Amino acid sequence: MVKKLPPVITTERMSKVDTAWLRMDSSSNLMMILGVWIIKPGVRYQAVCDRIAERLLKYPRFSQRVQLDATGASWVTDTEFRISRHVVREKLPANAQKNPALALQTRLGELAMQPLDARFPLWEFRLVEHYDGGSALLVRIHHCIADGLALIAVTQSLVDGGAEPPRRPARTKAASTWAAAEDWMAHTLIEPLTVAAVNALDAAGNRAATAFNAVQEPRRALEKWLEVASTKGFGGAADVARLAAQVLRDGAALALMADDSPTRLKGQPGQKKRVAWCQPLPLDEVRAVSKALHCSINDVLLACVAGAVGQYLRAQGDAILGKEIRAMVPVNLRPMSEAYKLGNQFGLAPVVLPVGLDNPIERVYAVRQRMSELKGSMQPLLAFALLAVAGVLIKPAQDAMLNLFSKKTTAVMTNVPGPREKLQFCGATLEQTLFWVPQSGTVGLGVSILSYGGGVQFGIISDTTLCPNPQAIIDQFAPEFERLSLLTLMLPWGE
Repeated sequence: MVKKLPPVITTERMSKVDTAWLRMDSSSNLMMILGVWIIKPGVRYQAVCDRIAERLLKYPRFSQRVQLDATGASWVTDTEFRISRHVVREKLPANAQKNPALALQTRLGELAMQPLDARFPLWEFRLVEHYDGGSALLVRIHHCIADGLALIAVTQSLVDGGAEPPRRPARTKAASTWAAAEDWMAHTLIEPLTVAAVNALDAAGNRAATAFNAVQEPRRALEKWLEVASTKGFGGAADVARLAAQVLRDGAALALMADDSPTRLKGQPGQKKRVAWCQPLPLDEVRAVSKALHCSINDVLLACVAGAVGQYLRAQGDAILGKEIRAMVPVNLRPMSEAYKLGNQFGLAPVVLPVGLDNPIERVYAVRQRMSELKGSMQPLLAFALLAVAGVLIKPAQDAMLNLFSKKTTAVMTNVPGPREKLQFCGATLEQTLFWVPQSGTVGLGVSILSYGGGVQFGIISDTTLCPNPQAIIDQFAPEFERLSLLTLMLPWGE
């Protein structure tokens, strides 16, 4: 008999940003990425277990649990790991056949508010073997493991023919030197700026006239950095000066961000969630409209989101003329070639959605202008640094810091491009894929946009206290796009 060797126990320190996400759970918002795959024909439980064990566990993070200590957290090998604990069977209620989509949405809403077991690795797959002529695979992964872009790359490795994780080359001396320089820049430059930004946010919220004084300390740090950079070869003095000015400008904009319009979608969330989604829009039609209006596909989709939310608020009897809401949109900070790497490497960009504009074309151009203003901005990098700072604070201080931003935000929104062709999983077709990123603080609305297999899929997750029926927003996406498409066709040629 071959003696089974004990598992090798490894310990790895959790990054500051990942630690911030770990500690961000609250009674109203759990920091889990929630997803669902609709698969036809159905797949079997054992096949799913085998596939996930074969592919997912090649990423060591998925066999590691979190161990907290006085200064943060570490990743530690789970010596009691069992695949059956993380891939489980799920059954919908007996009456689910009458409306399987509603039953699945209800269950996903329940799972969104059930914490993962902290004694084990913080992820879970639930398989509904018999769902609407196929199967449904429900996914829950804590945000401290990775951000959405990395997890999409990882989950794509699960499909038939999916690539294995690349081997990580040993860090070169040059890379180590640059990493040290990045750490120095983060502590010397970005950390004081983000702390000052929070102070300014608090001051701006109280309408203090001296809010801009908060950037004087980071200005001195920038001056010091300019002196060191110009003497040690980090770049020409003129280039560094331009970067310094941009950091100050974008830091001030982030710090003095005004409150968005008060609507029924803002407030103190409760402890229940609902999810909803619609049938995909044809991506070719969205692309045609974007070309006709000389804007990006993203501009068209964001304008449709603004229109759908505006129609929902109007249907509730709210006056929305001139109102705008702010959505925080994740911005990737890693090269796309490294999307497979786990951890969180993204910033947040505040996108203002003109929900009070009724004309769809006017709304598109308003969104385009706002997105153009964000291009080249360092606000996502500063938001990333803010999370790094939050990760080393005690939890009450972290919560106070991050809640200042959530008070100025109505929604979290993601827009991720997926494969153009439909994928296969365990021999079946992955027909639909949806996911929702978590909301933090008092934010109660999450919007997900994912292109996949020639379509664009919209999904919403909402707190039931603030938005009890997210399907009412979802049902407005297709009509809003149809209005935009019709008006685009009616424009004179050449305009």
